[in-house]
Amino acid sequence: MNKQKRVAAIHDISCVGRCSLTVALPILSAAGFDTGVLPTAILSTHTGGFEGFTYRDLTNDIEPISKHWQSLNLKFDALYSGFLGSFEQIDLVAGLFDTFRSNETLVMVDPVMADNGILYSIYSPEMAKGMSKLCAKADIIVPNLTEAAFLLEEEYIGEDYSQEYIEALLKRLSALGAKKVVLTGVSFEKSKLGAASFDSDTGKISYAFNEKVDGYFHGTGDIFSSALLSGLLNDFPLKDALQIAVNYTLKCIRLTENLGLEKRYGVCFERAIPYLIQQLGLHAD
Repeated sequence: MNKQKRVAAIHDISCVGRCSLTVALPILSAAGFDTGVLPTAILSTHTGGFEGFTYRDLTNDIEPISKHWQSLNLKFDALYSGFLGSFEQIDLVAGLFDTFRSNETLVMVDPVMADNGILYSIYSPEMAKGMSKLCAKADIIVPNLTEAAFLLEEEYIGEDYSQEYIEALLKRLSALGAKKVVLTGVSFEKSKLGAASFDSDTGKISYAFNEKVDGYFHGTGDIFSSALLSGLLNDFPLKDALQIAVNYTLKCIRLTENLGLEKRYGVCFERAIPYLIQQLGLHAD
């Protein structure tokens, strides 16, 4: 019997605003994976561009869900965590990694906690520091430049950096424990934006760039990470998966701009899914 790869996506749910699970679930499903979810929190809207959002912490639900999954003897080809709802969830998700990972399981941590030099309002410095413990258990981590600074307890230097700085930063992040590191939001020229990666097994550093679009677009980090994981689970090398994720993220942004959609609701990733499927070389049999 053929086996469909299964992913557990461990993220929050924003009821309005395309990010986190409402992005990860459809992208991973479209890429061909049986995608289960473990919600870490429920918000009435995402936290960017909306005031007065509600927030429900689901810390107490994680362990019962995990135990039920264990009783079903569930196996996962990938465990993929993003935004966590409390400090206690760091240890709970780390324990979930220990419980469900096998030699064939890919563990990806997107340490969603900060951007533009600032922690998200729900996060504390203690929680940011603790996130490095979870990253140590990952096979691959996907921070942006701000998150990288918090993980390493270093000063965020903004956009004034060199290629040498980025490559040294990748190696310092890998020293936390993950064999592969992807750093998002990397740019060495005004017209280009993309990501950099480091594979400690090979010592290889790779870059992927495409056109830079001015402005801030909510949810693109979740889109990028979900597309990256889709590429990796479809057996693309890290360098190629990196470029697929960069290209797809740009396609989503461009569609949003061309359609004149309100940016605070996130980008139009749904209309771009056929482009991602094409990039992945998938087709219906």
